[in-house]
Amino acid sequence: MNRKNDGRLTSDKRMLKYGLTELYSNIFCFSTTRHGGYSEGAYATFNCNAYCGDACDAVRKNRGLLCSLLPEDAGLLIPHQVHGTEVRVIDEAFLRKPESEKARLLEGVDALVSDVPKACLCISTADCIPVLCYDVRRRAIAAIHAGWRGTVSRIVSKTLEKMRQAYGTEGKDVCACIGPGISQEAFEVGDEVCEAFRRAGFDMERIAVRKEKWHIDLWEANRMQLMAFGIEPSRIEVSGICTYTDNEDFFSARRQGTASGRILSGIMMC
Repeated sequence: MNRKNDGRLTSDKRMLKYGLTELYSNIFCFSTTRHGGYSEGAYATFNCNAYCGDACDAVRKNRGLLCSLLPEDAGLLIPHQVHGTEVRVIDEAFLRKPESEKARLLEGVDALVSDVPKACLCISTADCIPVLCYDVRRRAIAAIHAGWRGTVSRIVSKTLEKMRQAYGTEGKDVCACIGPGISQEAFEVGDEVCEAFRRAGFDMERIAVRKEKWHIDLWEANRMQLMAFGIEPSRIEVSGICTYTDNEDFFSARRQGTASGRILSGIMMC
């Protein structure tokens, strides 16, 4: 389901909503935009990420604003990502831990899975690919941060395997959303990045094209991992929104620099 930004932003332009929310009334998933928050400069204005150099007070107020936009009173679970493949299970025991212990357990984590209602799993991106999954049968969710390094290391596949181990998830029961991220047209890479994908066994005819330099299709590389797990193509929603070209609405580290805001993509069960 490839669709451009065709009116899917909320009326206040603070969020991009997904078709998954329309299909299942107990699911809410979203990606934030750059609009309607409290941050300034390269973080303007709706940056909810505390690890990219933004003012702490602005991040706190933006997170409070985001919570007010959710359909239920939910806690935001936001890991400190490192472009790795660590997957953290969010269960009732985790949620009962002190905040300091939660922060420790979310350090160095790039994907979250849970079957707990009202736990809003979030990941931050600014050109990397956010992937959100819902196991309809077992009522389990996942939020995955897939930059090129995570994609090469198949973080989507590893997260789905974690869901299989934890909840018995099967591909036929999963719906997935691939959110705003850098497009193949804009994602120009060096030979070493292309070679990393080739060595990892990706179908280069499907994800790579040579122009002046190589261009990699991260959307397709992650969609292929979803399908390899058995998820039907018709149940994979690809936003088709390039953060680099649609920088007016979404943060892009390639366009703005790494000292800039981040999109927050989240999924929760109501």
